[in-house]
Amino acid sequence: MIDQVGNTKIKLKHRATCHCGSVVLELTLPNGIENPRRCDCSICRRKGAIVGSVDLSGIRIVEGQEFLKFYQFNTNTAKHYFCSNCGIYTHHQRRSNPFDLGDVVTNDGVNHPADRTAS
Repeated sequence: MIDQVGNTKIKLKHRATCHCGSVVLELTLPNGIENPRRCDCSICRRKGAIVGSVDLSGIRIVEGQEFLKFYQFNTNTAKHYFCSNCGIYTHHQRRSNPFDLGDVVTNDGVNHPADRTAS
């Protein structure tokens, strides 16, 4: 079980947003993030997203339902949701169990050295 990601402590109820803030989700994570994994389908490989499962009853769209769009392909079973304003992938309803990842390294994209100006 993961109970902290970076500086974010995982609580029973956790809010998540897209990049522009138009879509706000509330996730119920009674045990924190359990078994994070990566799917290797064609769209998930391109997104590079790490996922953790939440019961369908444990995800609620708080704001911005009208901005959510979804994309389906192949068997049209899985639903990949994204914000129609900023394009950020918010969540998906999978069609099967993804594959285990093992340890996942997180790179610090917020404090990237290339973003610093020379002094």
